[in-house]
Amino acid sequence: MLEIKNLSRSFGGVKAVDDVTFDIASGTIHSVIGPNGAGKTTLFNLITGVYIPSSGRILFNGRDVTGMRPDQLAGLGMCRTFQNLQICMNMSACENVMLGAHLRLNHGILAGMANLRTLARSDAKCREEAYGFMEFAGVGQYKDAHATQMSFGALKRLEIARALALKPKILLLDEPAAGLNHTETGEISELIKKIAGSGLTVVLVEHDMKMVMNISDRITVLNYGTKLASGTVVEVRQNPAVISAYLGTAAA
Repeated sequence: MLEIKNLSRSFGGVKAVDDVTFDIASGTIHSVIGPNGAGKTTLFNLITGVYIPSSGRILFNGRDVTGMRPDQLAGLGMCRTFQNLQICMNMSACENVMLGAHLRLNHGILAGMANLRTLARSDAKCREEAYGFMEFAGVGQYKDAHATQMSFGALKRLEIARALALKPKILLLDEPAAGLNHTETGEISELIKKIAGSGLTVVLVEHDMKMVMNISDRITVLNYGTKLASGTVVEVRQNPAVISAYLGTAAA
């Protein structure tokens, strides 16, 4: 589904991502791990159009999408979350999820003026769909709540529900378990497996190694902007270079 080919990005004289190549298969959970400063979030920003690569290509379902804007990529079915919460705290929980569907809806001024009844039906349908995504993400009990009434862990899952409202083909999650306790991390893990089980491709950047090893189909390891290894959980866990650079000798 996603092909990263010789991707590089420099900031001044520093190569944050250096000639990285790997593939992500459809319907899998593919994790990207590495020490702080390894280039993981920069890689995500390149894939999702936040940054333009210095060199290399990105192919999405066989289409070259290198340099496309985030909104263009979203229109093709690529969606992401960020490490820091991007929830609109002045809106209800449901309204936050409805925002995720905006690219699929015709809510322009002219469309609204032409047929208010159709617009009202469309809004009602969008709200019902949002309720469904909230239930799927395990936050259905907050469907009538304001975002400010939700816990941090629930807001993390609400953000994923909003991403699902786009009905993407691939979902990129940047440290979804950051700041969560053990129970909340388990809930996020189960949700990610549930998403992949529905047929959606998931790309995950995460520091929680227990979570990564438990849910990933494949793992790519970055170190100082370069690809150190890529393979199955067993292959990565037993890779001497990965153990030395990241996992530590106890992993052996």
